[in-house]
Amino acid sequence: MEVVATQLTLPESYGAPHRVLSWPEVEQKLIQSKTYWLATTRRDGRPHTVPVDGIWLEGALYFGGDAATIHMRNLRSDPRAVVHTESAESPVIAEGTARWHQPGHEEIGRLVVATRAKYGYSTSPDAYGAGTWRLSPARVLAWNVLYEDATRFTLT
Repeated sequence: MEVVATQLTLPESYGAPHRVLSWPEVEQKLIQSKTYWLATTRRDGRPHTVPVDGIWLEGALYFGGDAATIHMRNLRSDPRAVVHTESAESPVIAEGTARWHQPGHEEIGRLVVATRAKYGYSTSPDAYGAGTWRLSPARVLAWNVLYEDATRFTLT
């Protein structure tokens, strides 16, 4: 995965950022976030947001939920989604496409270990073996102080 960082251009009243964040610093926030706000779109175009648990691993967010939930139904009809970390002051906002993903055996092992380390409970490999949602971002926006270091990352 190639990551390109550029300074965000903000409206003049917001200030002029002068520092670009590093991808490792931003990715660490994605890894450490306990809860992510997931934004999806309903069939009629209305937005829907919900907090979800997830694992950031190898450049993507893995998350789940009951198939009957609104966000799962929304993703099945429109896979475009946005997730952001809990912080409103220094957020990380990832925009991309979520796909139903069947992880391989080794990937399941990494997800189980990461879940245990992050949330403190063991997850059965079967939980991931049945499949999981995987959001691969195309663009990530982040800042520690908006008017100092607002940064856009493009991922290809």
